[in-house]
Amino acid sequence: MFFTGESTTRKRVDLGGRSSKERDTQKLIEQTRLERNRRLLLRQQNSAAIKIQKYFRGRKVVGVEHSKLREQFYETYGEYCENVNRHCFGPDSGFLRQLFFFFNAQNDGDFATLEATCQWLQHLLQNNGDIVSLFAGGDYSSCRALVDYKVKKLVFACIEAIHQNRNRLKDQLLATKDLTSMAPALLLETVVLLINPQLPWASKVVVYLLQRNAFHLFREIVLTAKESDAFRFIAEISSLEHVLMLIVYHIGGEPCICSSVDPKWSFSSQILTLPFLWQLFPYLKKGFANPAVSQHYIHQMVSGMQDHMNVLPDDISLEFPSYACLLGNILEVAGVTFSRPDCSFEMATDVAAVATFLLEALPPVKSSSRESTGRSAVGEDDMAAGDTGMEITLNGDLEQQIINAIDSRFLLQLTNALFGGISLVSQSHKEPDDKEVAAVGAACAFLHVAFKTLPLERIMTVLAYRTELIPVLWNFMERSHKNKKWSSLPVHLAYLSGDAPGWLLPLAVFCPVYKHMLMIVDNEEFYEREKPLSLKDIRCLIVILRQALWQLLWVNPMMHSNKGKSVAHIFVHKKGPLDVIENKVSTAVSGLLSQLQDWNNRRQFTSPGDFHAEDVNDLFISQAVIEGTRAYEILKQAPFLVPFTSRVRIFSQQLTNVRQRQGSHGVVPRNRFRIRRHHILEDAYNQMSALSEEDLRGLIRVTFVNEFGVEEAGIDGGGIFKDFMENITRAAFDVQYGLFKVITYPTTCICDFHLFLFLSIRYSYPLDGEYSRASVVMKEWKAMFEGILVDIPFATFFLSKLKQKYNYLNDLPSLDPELYRHLIFLKHYKGNISELELYFVIVNNEYGEQTEEELLPGGKDIRVTNENVITFIHLVSNHRLNFQIRQQSSYFLRGFQQLMQKDWIDMFNEHELQLLISGSLESLDVDDLRSHTNYSGGYHAEHYVIEIFWEVLKSFSLENQKKFLKFVTGCSRGPLLGFRYLEPLFCIQRAAGIASDEALDRLPTSATCMNLLKLPPYRSKEQLETKLLYAINADAGFDLS
Repeated sequence: MFFTGESTTRKRVDLGGRSSKERDTQKLIEQTRLERNRRLLLRQQNSAAIKIQKYFRGRKVVGVEHSKLREQFYETYGEYCENVNRHCFGPDSGFLRQLFFFFNAQNDGDFATLEATCQWLQHLLQNNGDIVSLFAGGDYSSCRALVDYKVKKLVFACIEAIHQNRNRLKDQLLATKDLTSMAPALLLETVVLLINPQLPWASKVVVYLLQRNAFHLFREIVLTAKESDAFRFIAEISSLEHVLMLIVYHIGGEPCICSSVDPKWSFSSQILTLPFLWQLFPYLKKGFANPAVSQHYIHQMVSGMQDHMNVLPDDISLEFPSYACLLGNILEVAGVTFSRPDCSFEMATDVAAVATFLLEALPPVKSSSRESTGRSAVGEDDMAAGDTGMEITLNGDLEQQIINAIDSRFLLQLTNALFGGISLVSQSHKEPDDKEVAAVGAACAFLHVAFKTLPLERIMTVLAYRTELIPVLWNFMERSHKNKKWSSLPVHLAYLSGDAPGWLLPLAVFCPVYKHMLMIVDNEEFYEREKPLSLKDIRCLIVILRQALWQLLWVNPMMHSNKGKSVAHIFVHKKGPLDVIENKVSTAVSGLLSQLQDWNNRRQFTSPGDFHAEDVNDLFISQAVIEGTRAYEILKQAPFLVPFTSRVRIFSQQLTNVRQRQGSHGVVPRNRFRIRRHHILEDAYNQMSALSEEDLRGLIRVTFVNEFGVEEAGIDGGGIFKDFMENITRAAFDVQYGLFKVITYPTTCICDFHLFLFLSIRYSYPLDGEYSRASVVMKEWKAMFEGILVDIPFATFFLSKLKQKYNYLNDLPSLDPELYRHLIFLKHYKGNISELELYFVIVNNEYGEQTEEELLPGGKDIRVTNENVITFIHLVSNHRLNFQIRQQSSYFLRGFQQLMQKDWIDMFNEHELQLLISGSLESLDVDDLRSHTNYSGGYHAEHYVIEIFWEVLKSFSLENQKKFLKFVTGCSRGPLLGFRYLEPLFCIQRAAGIASDEALDRLPTSATCMNLLKLPPYRSKEQLETKLLYAINADAGFDLS
């Protein structure tokens, strides 16, 4: 066929959208679904209604049956059990079965019937004490199940009846057993009779009570009883306490079949979490303290911690959280348990584990006003810190219970129980065994948490001086370090993550305790008797601490910085348990290393390089000047890891940068001083005190005026200013002005007790007055700011004030040697110190007037004893070194901070800070000066005049060498890091073209601003020596230039 028509078929498009047929289908499905749900809901409602009706009808029928049986019971036995006899309690009687069927504890009649039943029971037992035969007849074994059922139901009915009626009986809940006229005492004494451990059904009855959550009922009974003061202060044991004791002893003893009881309803969770439990039940405390009883419950709590079970009941109130109440009760009874000879090592580790777990949740406990007064003397400021969060305030009495429980006796007993079987003899080749690891882990975990929770002054002294904690921990750390194996802690103690290094917790405890110990150790003990650790051990300790600190500060943060996080953020805002403890340990380790470095500065026992990290290189130094880098943060927290010379270079660079920003090297100086040489102190004070802080940092040029009122010829290019700073500093510290007191140390003379601020050179110190407040301070630190060394040795305790640190006993000899000797005598006194009639007061002698000041609130009534003598020594040292001089120190510090940033000074310890101010006390290094000297005007290194010049200079005394250096540079001290850093380098220039007699008659001259010596070509060594000595001793000012 041939094609006809159109070539394409036209498509049909429905512009009406989806067809109506499709819409009807979807609508039908939706309606069907809704109808199905409606029918389902209707069936559920009908089913629920049927269940409710069924329950209601059942309860109604049961109620009717209860009423019928109750009436029959009254007809048979009497409403008050008048017709009851001995046979009613036997196995064939329906008396107890009927009573249990209709008994309702909230029904007054049923309660009276139960009370009458208990009275009959006790009456029958008084006549015939065989309770087994009373319930079982002749043969208990033949009716065991029936008898056990009756006894269990009767015991629980008594407890439930008291619980349901506790509010109306609250004044009687703590009644004693002789008051059986009161219903609670009668019912509870019946329970006591029926759960006697000697009875064959005792175990089954106790199990039944636990299955019915009896401890929860007891908890609510006790809480209600605490609302009343009735019977609370009677010395006899209450019936309620007697019942608890029997149940607790049974569960904790052997044999016991109660191990499967839910921990949430156990004695530990329901009863031990009651606040101040032992005040209410002292006899229960005494029995629970028996290790044979308490170990079961403590170990049960440890098991619950391992499974991370939340088994504690709801808090009574915000002030009485359950965990805090449990902690207070556990610690209080643990002190009694540890005092018993049968307390086991396992018991000690379990108590430490539970206390650690609960202390971790406890908010930091505030110390009392008396204790906070002495906190500065303890000096544990480095442990204070860090964790922030929602503040929880405990009840004051609950806080005090916890604090008082962890007293010196408790700490001593705990450490003895843990470390009693550990040998203190060093066996470096032998790794710590499992028991030692468990003991160290338990002690360190508990003490680490205690340090951040409890007031440190209560526990540090005990741990440092009365326990073997430091020797045990050191023995453990030394062997672990030498064997290169740090054991992990037991599972139930490792609340940190499993990847935490094994040295972390031991160091967290060892460092603050040993640091506290060093604060009261005297020089003889440390260096001569080598206590508490030998110098050899301390050298090993320094290596361990240095490696750990470098790991924490440099190696560990590496991964954080690799993730792009700010290093400052890492150091300050760490989160998580591991990060928090690492932050605390790094602070504690750096504090201890800094203190050991101070001891090494007093008398060197190890190389200063032992404190330096091995990986500090030029790259590290270059990063250390950049704020926000890891190297910068390390320099702030642990500067001793960086060599002193490197830190001096960083410090010099920082000063240079500031001077450049202030325009210190500008062409035209902002401030010019005109100073009369014979009135140098007055003129300097008048002109410098008028300068602003910015001007003090700026360029200052000086013109001297001689005694005739004529300006000296020298032009200040920097040399005259250096000479001015050295002279003004020497004048300000001259005792003739009365601004400072000078004492000599070491010496045998006795210093008067002054309320002034001592410095030293022998050691000096500013009296109160405007000079000391402003002028002297600004002059001293202006010299340091400009890099000028001045010959003013400061006392160590004063330099500590510049670093805003506390001074301790070891700093006292430089201030008051006699007081130091007295305190050391008191520390080593072997007799009864209380017989010396010393109190916590100190006598001040101010301007001839004696005043008495208390070291603690109420100190005049607190006698110094052998137990608190260490605290007394701390407080006296603190008062003398810190409290009395705080006002003068603040003036000096205020002037210091106008020129020097605190971060700059924090890079150095006190010994290094003295070097920054005065340089080394050693003789002038002439060879170093010769190696860094330039020559001009025809002189060279091999010239005969130069050769004899160096021979002459070497032959000079130290005093003349210093005068020569001042003559040519304006300062008697050379650069701190050597003459290679002298700017410009020292130069010797020929002073005359030809060696004529007239030229040879000239004296050597200098240009101090250019460190230039103009030396005529003398012909002989003797002539050069004579002329040079005359020039440097002429003290002719700058007219010679």
